[in-house]
Amino acid sequence: MHRFDEWMELALYGAEGFYTVGGQAGRRGDFLTSPEVGPLFGAVLARAIDAEWRRLGRPVDFTVVEAGAGPGTLARTVFAARPEALLAGALRYVCVETSAAQRAQHPAGVISTDTVPDGPVTGIVVANELLDNLPFRLAVWDDGWREAYVIEQNGRYLETLLPLPAPPPCLPTGGVPLGARAPLQDRAAAWVVGAQQLLAHGRVVVFDYCTPVTAALAVRPWREWLRTYRDQQRGAHYLVSPGSQDITAEVCVDQLSAGAGEPDSIRSQAQWLQFWGIDELVEEGRAVWAAKAHAPDLEAMKARSRVREAEALLDPNGLGGFTVLEWRVGGD
Repeated sequence: MHRFDEWMELALYGAEGFYTVGGQAGRRGDFLTSPEVGPLFGAVLARAIDAEWRRLGRPVDFTVVEAGAGPGTLARTVFAARPEALLAGALRYVCVETSAAQRAQHPAGVISTDTVPDGPVTGIVVANELLDNLPFRLAVWDDGWREAYVIEQNGRYLETLLPLPAPPPCLPTGGVPLGARAPLQDRAAAWVVGAQQLLAHGRVVVFDYCTPVTAALAVRPWREWLRTYRDQQRGAHYLVSPGSQDITAEVCVDQLSAGAGEPDSIRSQAQWLQFWGIDELVEEGRAVWAAKAHAPDLEAMKARSRVREAEALLDPNGLGGFTVLEWRVGGD
């Protein structure tokens, strides 16, 4: 018998886990995240990196730690944008990824590792759709909050409920339907605290699909926020065929804030991208295309694609509706 977060750890990251045996983001993978839409997302992040580098006085050593870097798509597109910190020789980009298969795909120029580097460092810690994948405990309402455990019986995985002696304050005390569920995201909250502790000066930047308060999930159908993915489609029940599908949950901002403090900034992804100049980059792309449309080359085709990429990244019903949380570390 395993507590749900322990079972999820094995299902995703164990010897036969989803990410161990080859599950990944990308057009040929199991789900699509913002960096896989195209290079525009990384180009905007490069602008934000440069802005933080300048805000901190252009330090000679500026580290970007990307946690859950997957095959390195985001790092590759940040480098392609040629941020000023990179050209100045100040940028050290660290891709942290537990999967050896995905680390093997990391681009040249990055530090590829399966563990977070030693700190403190000056720079940015970034996580794109990582926290929703960190194993979480699962609370279930059964005339009071109980905790889900997973047992194996006749080749099937089943859920059993055991007492939850001290339900955390993020859970509602009543008014939820029988069988309601809510995630207890201790690992995600601890990750943010660890990211803050890694930094001497800089900021933690988290992109994910979020909900402000845990209680809101408890009254929603759990299949809306506890999701599985495989081959670009929603998968089966989370207990079916462990290792064959991704398992994710909406990130509860109140649980992160309880340990790490309130974020200094909360924006939708669309707002964040617009703040850092996505519209300007799109207009640059339009101008390049207009100048070369009569005889388009590779540069022109990439410029033209910015319009399509921006539409996907800014879609309020899709990626644009994701949340960007930022915590500043080290004062002004």
